[in-house]
Amino acid sequence: MRSRWLRRVLILLALVGIGVLLKQTVFRPAPIPVTIFRVATGRVEASVTNSRAGTIETRHRSSLSPDLGGRVLELRVEKGATVAAGDVLLRLDDAQAKAQEALAERAVDGARSAVREACLSAEQSKRELVRMRKLAADQLVSAEVLEQVSTRADVAAAACEAARARENEAGASLTVARVSLEKTVLKAPFSGVVASVTTEVGEWISPSPPGVPIPPVVELIDPDAIYVSVELDEVDLAKVKVGLPVRVTMDAYPGKENHGKVTRIGRTVRDQQEQNRTLEVEVELDDHAFARTLLPGSSADVEVILETRENVLRIPSYALIDGKRVLVVRQDVLASVPVEPGLKNWEFVEVKGGGLAEGDLVVVSLDRAEVREGARVRIAGETRK
Repeated sequence: MRSRWLRRVLILLALVGIGVLLKQTVFRPAPIPVTIFRVATGRVEASVTNSRAGTIETRHRSSLSPDLGGRVLELRVEKGATVAAGDVLLRLDDAQAKAQEALAERAVDGARSAVREACLSAEQSKRELVRMRKLAADQLVSAEVLEQVSTRADVAAAACEAARARENEAGASLTVARVSLEKTVLKAPFSGVVASVTTEVGEWISPSPPGVPIPPVVELIDPDAIYVSVELDEVDLAKVKVGLPVRVTMDAYPGKENHGKVTRIGRTVRDQQEQNRTLEVEVELDDHAFARTLLPGSSADVEVILETRENVLRIPSYALIDGKRVLVVRQDVLASVPVEPGLKNWEFVEVKGGGLAEGDLVVVSLDRAEVREGARVRIAGETRK
């Protein structure tokens, strides 16, 4: 009886052993593939980024239109053309303006002739008055005759002054005519690049009522005054100072990282959304030749570098779990290791203390629930950031 019981116990133990063996061999879960980052030293930066997409701007940008309406007689520029200050951009039909200028010039000539005639007559009357006064002093002419001659001299002098006034008036009319003629020519107010042209030769530019500008036909930008305007959250502004270095990325140039510096910080709130407040920060690129090629209105993102530390132990920021630990591969099993984080940004975090050492294999593929402490893993890939 006792031997039978012992036999059963031994059989049961054998079955349990076989089950454990099968679980550890045949039914053992396959190692989980993970991606790792090999802990090493490098640069870590503290930075802040714009709260929404920034914009390429230029400090010199003009939407130009002639002061007068009229038919476009000559168009000297096209989109993308480079112009110097004072260059002619377009001319309107100036036939009427030239005719008015010619008419005003003739009026000036006539007024000058009238001045010569009237003033010569005044001079003659003045000399006659001097002669009559001498004769009157010798009692050779009567007082009545002297008074008549004096009156004629005064009238002649007044006629001379009136003729001069009409000459000035004609000169003013000529100035008006010439100003009107100048308004048929649109010139560049500064050196720059033509961003757009919205008219063609032969088209009519409609005049506008007084006080209302004519819609622009040429847009001119100064490529030497390009900058990036971004909005930063107000909570970050206390950290940002003029002169801090920045990195600028643009959708138009994927993969290209541009360097620059903060040149201005706004003093007023730029935007308000519920409890959020933003202020404008302006950034200029170090590469001025590249900046000249940028199109105002296009988007850009800015990262302001607040502090930099070189040759410190670092790991990717997204490898941190709960901000205080990481999973490390040790003998094909995941172990939880505490981390004391230091300086960090969206890419890397400094390791100031904890259980990590250079060369440790930190897991960065944390997007699956089975990737946890104690899990068996195999290294399927390695990343450097």
